[in-house]
Amino acid sequence: MTNPVTYEELKVLLAQSKDLILIDVRETDEVNKGRIPRSTHIALGTVETAFKMSPEDFQATYGIPKPALDAPELVFYCRSGKRSAEAIGKVRELGYVTARNYTGSYLDWSSREG
Repeated sequence: MTNPVTYEELKVLLAQSKDLILIDVRETDEVNKGRIPRSTHIALGTVETAFKMSPEDFQATYGIPKPALDAPELVFYCRSGKRSAEAIGKVRELGYVTARNYTGSYLDWSSREG
């Protein structure tokens, strides 16, 4: 996986970037126990369908604009980085070549954020 996102980098993006699109690919029960601020929940099993939607349907379903194919700060995470890597594989096939993985994912985030 190329160009992973670190915890420190994600903290800066969360604080400073208006372009950050943070996608949580965990299951609903996991998300309900805690999530990273500003993240949008798109479970792994629905990622491919979601990113094939029209921009209008994506916005209506997820409440955020559909990312551009070359979105500069499109970041995926899960619990430990495995499912997010899988999600990135799916969206890269659809042309989202800049998608990045927060490899530490929620385990790393929650251990540092308490």
